[in-house]
Amino acid sequence: MYNVKCPVCGSSHTMKNGKRKGIQLYVCRECKYQFRNNKEVSSSELWHAYQDWKQTVSELSVTHGVSPSTVKRRLREVNKEWSQPPLSGSGFVHLDGTYWGHNWGVMLGLDNESGKPLYLAFIKSETNQDYKDAISSIEGRGYTIRGIIIDGKQSLFSLFSGYKIQMCQYHMKQIVKRYLTLHPKLLAARELKVLMSKLTRTDKVDFEEEYSRWKTIWKDTLNRRSQLKSGKTQFTHRRLRSAMHSIDFYLPYLFTYQLPECKGMPNTNNKIEGTFTDLKKNLNNHSGMSQANRKRFIVGFFLALESKLERFGTITEEAGSTYNETCSVQS
Repeated sequence: MYNVKCPVCGSSHTMKNGKRKGIQLYVCRECKYQFRNNKEVSSSELWHAYQDWKQTVSELSVTHGVSPSTVKRRLREVNKEWSQPPLSGSGFVHLDGTYWGHNWGVMLGLDNESGKPLYLAFIKSETNQDYKDAISSIEGRGYTIRGIIIDGKQSLFSLFSGYKIQMCQYHMKQIVKRYLTLHPKLLAARELKVLMSKLTRTDKVDFEEEYSRWKTIWKDTLNRRSQLKSGKTQFTHRRLRSAMHSIDFYLPYLFTYQLPECKGMPNTNNKIEGTFTDLKKNLNNHSGMSQANRKRFIVGFFLALESKLERFGTITEEAGSTYNETCSVQS
């Protein structure tokens, strides 16, 4: 009968010596050393379960038969650092930030076609300089930006006036909805709400014609003023006018994706929003993390995403090569 070897003296004269937390213990008859015969999980394997399989510290502790403090210590041993990757090629870039609290967050640049992270940086607030740094870094590493998809920060449209910019149509609809509310009572607001519901299903010419017609029909309503007790006057339907002014500002950027030179450009920033959603879902499984650990987790998430996309790209290329070879043989 095979006996496990003692890790200290190498003797095979060992015997079972009970269990602890469901794990078999052994004792060496030669040197009396007590040990476990299970393979000790590596820190990287613990991190993989913690990050990708959403295992909590408590669950990892039970699974591997070690204390929670040991799991935390082993997780801290994993070093996760982000360095901006070398780039090549060209494409459309999603650019956005997301926050945890009021004083720090992440600025992310994402390639539209592959979903690959092009830029990642931790920020305190979403300033124009943060966006400039992102674009400068992406281009400086060899990537040609054909266009940028953003979600509404108005100062960015003049900052990046030299690029093709697509305003996310979903965010445009949400901006107008905040001004009009879900169930507007004013007839002009109802008609504008209906018009905005068509935004993602129409083209530039038709939308601009309908919007211009709406402004003409409701001109008197839009310009109506009310007198205050002080004797001054103000516009009666200010929220409706605010919705109109927002559309006026973003209108030149709502249909950039329909330009011939922007073929393949999306009309929303759903790709980057979906990436942020996945990140936050993973983080929500580990409440109470310190900011330092949260940053390591975020870096680990995007490193894993980058690695996953690279493997997927390799598999796709191999599959395409095999398909072409098969077609050549059959022909």
